[in-house]
Amino acid sequence: LQYGGTMPWSSSGAANSSFLDMSILGRLWAPSSPNLTISAFAEVATARKADEGTERRLPPGIVVSETDLHLRRLWGSPTQDSATRKYLLALAVGYDEKANVNATIQKFSDNFDIVLFHYDGRTTEWDEEFEWSKEVAHVSARKQTKWWFAKRFLHPSIVAPYDYIFLWDEDLGVENFTAEAYLDIVRKHGLEISQPGLDATDGTTNYHITIRRNDSEIHKFVEVMAPVFSRDAWRCVWHMIQNDFVHAWGLDSNFWRCVDDPEEEIGIVDAQYLVHHAVPTLQGQGEKEKEGGRSEVRARQFEEMRAFRSRVSDADNELANRTSSIQN
Repeated sequence: LQYGGTMPWSSSGAANSSFLDMSILGRLWAPSSPNLTISAFAEVATARKADEGTERRLPPGIVVSETDLHLRRLWGSPTQDSATRKYLLALAVGYDEKANVNATIQKFSDNFDIVLFHYDGRTTEWDEEFEWSKEVAHVSARKQTKWWFAKRFLHPSIVAPYDYIFLWDEDLGVENFTAEAYLDIVRKHGLEISQPGLDATDGTTNYHITIRRNDSEIHKFVEVMAPVFSRDAWRCVWHMIQNDFVHAWGLDSNFWRCVDDPEEEIGIVDAQYLVHHAVPTLQGQGEKEKEGGRSEVRARQFEEMRAFRSRVSDADNELANRTSSIQN
């Protein structure tokens, strides 16, 4: 297959001037074909302009709109690289919690790609202590939350290859958790948004409903501490994360918006459960400064929650008014 069509920036005389006269074409990629008329070119160009982005200038076969967080070699044939994993684990971490993070990593199989979001600026120390650290992605930005990282580095086009995305805190006890067994239950019950239950006999809980129940395999509700999203659910949730908010308070109360049937597709897996140690790592990140201590962090969390609720309410009202005007 040959591609030798006339390009608008080439110097091919009259044919080139015809292209230049048609501003709609821009730098249109054109295959060599004696039967393809200028009118046909214009139709193709018009159709492509309807798509977002300047990638429409490229031949479709070279466009790659999705990526992943899988590390690749600098050597060898790309065709022999290891494949992107089926699932993704993303953790916001500080080096002081290295023992807990290491224990968590051990519970996730080779079917997971892993990315660590470093909020304390310490990254190289992990490689020196843990061999697995050399095989995971590291992203560093001081004093940022996992939701700040997620909004910027877990765009749906970046996590598109992964069936499930685990977006977890670093202070979770995982003695009674195994990732693969957990996902077996998630798939069995068709959960789009889920989390492991929390052990009521140890650690702390933010919501009583998240406490593990001994008489069931799953029950309903998910909070922001240890959520697990299907690919489709994450696409929706990502768009709901506000770019100027960092704590995501109130987000979990709106997860229901991102599934078709909240009663059936959101749930807590009691059979696989965690302990929440509730280490206030982020709240302590600014204590040595004039601003940013724990009380100031807490104040912002509540302010963001109130503002988020207001934005959701305004958006609901706007949609309702728009729908009403269309129907009338």
